[in-house]
Amino acid sequence: MISASNIPLVNRAISNKDRVAIIDRGGVHRYREVINQSFKITQCLLNNTSDLKEARIAFICPPGIDYVATQWGIWQAGGITVPLCPSHPLSEIEYVINTAGVKVIIAHPEYAQFINPLIKTRNLVLIHSNTEEDISEVSLPHLEVNRKAMILFTSGTTSKPKGVVTTHRNIMAQITSLVESWEISSNDRILHVLPLHHIHGIINALYCPLWAGASCEMMSGFNADAIWEKFVKTDLTLFMAVPTIYIKLIDFWDKAGREEKEAMSTACSKMRLMISGSAPLPVDILEKWKDICGHTLLERYGMTEVGMVLSNPLHGKRKPGYVGIPLPGVNLQLVKDTGDIVTEDMKEGEIQVKGENVFQEYWGNAQSTQDAFKGDWFRTGDIAVIKNGYYRILGRDSTDIIKSGGYKISALEVEEALRSHPKIAECAIVGIKDNEWGERICAAVVTKDPCELTLDSLRIWAQTRIAKYKIPSRLKIVPHLPKNLMAKVIKPEVKKLF
Repeated sequence: MISASNIPLVNRAISNKDRVAIIDRGGVHRYREVINQSFKITQCLLNNTSDLKEARIAFICPPGIDYVATQWGIWQAGGITVPLCPSHPLSEIEYVINTAGVKVIIAHPEYAQFINPLIKTRNLVLIHSNTEEDISEVSLPHLEVNRKAMILFTSGTTSKPKGVVTTHRNIMAQITSLVESWEISSNDRILHVLPLHHIHGIINALYCPLWAGASCEMMSGFNADAIWEKFVKTDLTLFMAVPTIYIKLIDFWDKAGREEKEAMSTACSKMRLMISGSAPLPVDILEKWKDICGHTLLERYGMTEVGMVLSNPLHGKRKPGYVGIPLPGVNLQLVKDTGDIVTEDMKEGEIQVKGENVFQEYWGNAQSTQDAFKGDWFRTGDIAVIKNGYYRILGRDSTDIIKSGGYKISALEVEEALRSHPKIAECAIVGIKDNEWGERICAAVVTKDPCELTLDSLRIWAQTRIAKYKIPSRLKIVPHLPKNLMAKVIKPEVKKLF
């Protein structure tokens, strides 16, 4: 058994060695099993060297022990982890590999054939994640907390994805802030259904529980029936998801029989905490979920570059439509176009963040890194207002703030209003350049059922709900909205519809 590691997260796991860490399709795995497997990866990587010296090591594994052990093993060897998404096409994976300068890929055997074309064309080294090497004495490199640890790529909803570099100090700060705020402990058991190439799935839903010595049950992909079954048959205490998942769970519940509904609602109500993030949570979904199981979903806000920075309180009022207050250890300010700091309620400004949680750089992109900061403050590009200490996101300055007829309009506010229309299931608001108005407000809409929804009828309906200058002047009915894997609408693709 390994007695010590150079990674704080792994050292905490050693202290919980006999507790259950991961439950996956292969069974139940205690912390000591995860640690032992991670050291096999470390030993395999180091081979005849003493330190990977921040070599970028990509890995592709299913949710479970292989994913965790592989990432920990790379870290212990002194490498930078580059998680790959199995559902991405090879062209996107190749972009990540090329941008990060990856030379080695660790793959679970089930993905070896999928990744093999890249191994050949890019002349990469392939290592299998389930190596059976016996653990010998491994001399681990000395790692400072400021050593680069991980590269996650932005979702690319507004531009080409950029590689966000976080250090071990950044990761530790992001984890401890959430563990403290949400009171995650070794008594928790979380159901994990999120992608593992994104900060929501990696930091929030996986490493926060493992830091606390909790158990993490990991599912492959989304299945509403299977999730509800886990809720009913397992003693879960935590669940984190994106709004789209809650929408699909609600739809499944709606179609169930009376006894099934009662069983699902009762099981769900017993959980300690349920969280929503990665995309705006429609107020009607928050209210419907509360009707089903009594939980007021805790909404929070964060980014790949900074982790989570705002959260509604665990104890206290959770305000619908708001993403809460600053998390422990996070320095945050709102800044006006003029450069002045916002000091009044309901005055808008850009969210800027400073602290140990903030990423180090965009990999190989010094100009973008420089542009992203003003002094020590990271400029998120997200516009918000404050009311009684709670933050409300209005949208991204580049995509969700529409300048029309001299007004600055929040696309998210208009979307929230339109989602209450009885015929609208989903919608996306974008601004399209217009000689007369500057930008024209355009709505892409998915209807609940095949039905006629005209621009005129929508405008008449909206007049009693939002100001006239916020009402869309163009309407496009679409079968679905373009989204990424985290269910974020890709606004540049929506603009192409017009």
